[in-house]
Amino acid sequence: MATFFEGESHTFSEYLLVPGYSSAENIPANVSLKTPLVKFRRGEEPALSLNIPMVSAIMQSVSGVDMGVALAIEGGLAFIYGNQTPESEAAMVKAVKDHKAGFVESDSTLTPDMTMEQVMELKARTGHSTMPVTDDGSSRGKLLGIVTSRDYRPSRDDHQKKVREFMTPREKLIVGDKDITLKKANDVIWDNKLNALPVVDENDHLMGIVFRKDYDQHKSNPNELLDANKRYMVGAGINTRDYAERVPLLVEAGADVLCIDSSEGFSEWQKRTIEWVRANYGDSVKIGAGNVVDGDGFRFLADCGADFVKVGIGGGSICITRETKGIGRGQASAVIDVCRARDKYYEETGVYVPVCSDGGIVYDYHMTLALAMGADFMMLGRYFARFDESPTERVNVNGQYMKEYWGEGSARARNWQRYDQGGASKLGFVEGVDSYVPYAGSLKEGVGQTIYKIKSTMCNCGAKTIKELQEKARLTLVSSTSIVEGGAHDVVVKDSQHSVSYR
Repeated sequence: MATFFEGESHTFSEYLLVPGYSSAENIPANVSLKTPLVKFRRGEEPALSLNIPMVSAIMQSVSGVDMGVALAIEGGLAFIYGNQTPESEAAMVKAVKDHKAGFVESDSTLTPDMTMEQVMELKARTGHSTMPVTDDGSSRGKLLGIVTSRDYRPSRDDHQKKVREFMTPREKLIVGDKDITLKKANDVIWDNKLNALPVVDENDHLMGIVFRKDYDQHKSNPNELLDANKRYMVGAGINTRDYAERVPLLVEAGADVLCIDSSEGFSEWQKRTIEWVRANYGDSVKIGAGNVVDGDGFRFLADCGADFVKVGIGGGSICITRETKGIGRGQASAVIDVCRARDKYYEETGVYVPVCSDGGIVYDYHMTLALAMGADFMMLGRYFARFDESPTERVNVNGQYMKEYWGEGSARARNWQRYDQGGASKLGFVEGVDSYVPYAGSLKEGVGQTIYKIKSTMCNCGAKTIKELQEKARLTLVSSTSIVEGGAHDVVVKDSQHSVSYR
């Protein structure tokens, strides 16, 4: 006879936070949302942290190159989707890492014999207006000059004109030597009113370019999530089948952290995957695992060596795992249970393994609840799918702008291997749907508003850090009637974005 699970199964909407004392110091500007991304030992700092507790879901309709860049700018991290060839996923990771480095390797390098027409075509294709000229056209060739949009006039000049005729030659360029620091390079740019500073070695071979716009952008985005080389941080999803082929390519491309993408993580397949990573890379490669919904699942993955553990089965807006298989648990209860197990594990071993709440987020306040319940950060799919930076096109559906959004377990994704149990069966079934989500504009604006809400609620609880929120938060279960009471009711709402209801 089956064992009855004694734990609860509540969702985020069944909880509210009870306010605590707020001092004059409890204002959003004083709140820090920095949080650990990977495990660390007591008394040590984590090797990787997030500046905001948000990562994007490992999904085709969510996490591409644009999402990787945009989310890193805001202080979070994207996990590039793994439902593609290892080579194409690695190329996406590299594109994010190369988008901003303190010293950028040019992918728009010219030769002196190229024509203005070719320059214009390259600019149209890459969007880059500053292009170095080298002897062999490679990004590591001998620097001969540089071309910017100020060096030619497409409306007047001969489009067959050679680059050597209109480039700024090497002897007129200010350059940095190979040992120049990023700070010094930015000083040179500032002092000489430059837009870009080529960096060369002792033989005048190009080493990279430092751009003024990157410096200016960092000043206006202080939360940017950067690695030790001032490049954007980005994660990548892997599966439990082709990891021996995929992981080396992702590591070479510069992925900062990996995550096993599966609907259920309490399995030998995840154990084997983590063991392979540890055997080949030791602790230098960071890898998260999941998903689980209780303390036993957490303990298993923590003992396997996971750097963080994802929590949630069947709670995503496009996930039908519970409906299809009868497997899962209410997300709030799952987070609470797993975080208790994490704290117990920390007490016993001195190793803190961060918890990622994955799924079940409908409203912004659910994020604050997830953090209060113990989660270190959230993985979000539907939330990010709505923004300009997700990989899907904006479409007009019955007069309203929408973005397409589909599950990795849907027929469209054809990604059933992520649910595979040993590869024995060729029969597939879906665990996700194909859908639309309302278009929500730019990620920067949307995330900024959400973060402000989270910080404001934390202030109401008297907390200025996530850890303090978890210590001070007081949660209360709510009834279905009080849920209705919590929204607009007994009125006719003028705002057309809200549905009108009567009691």
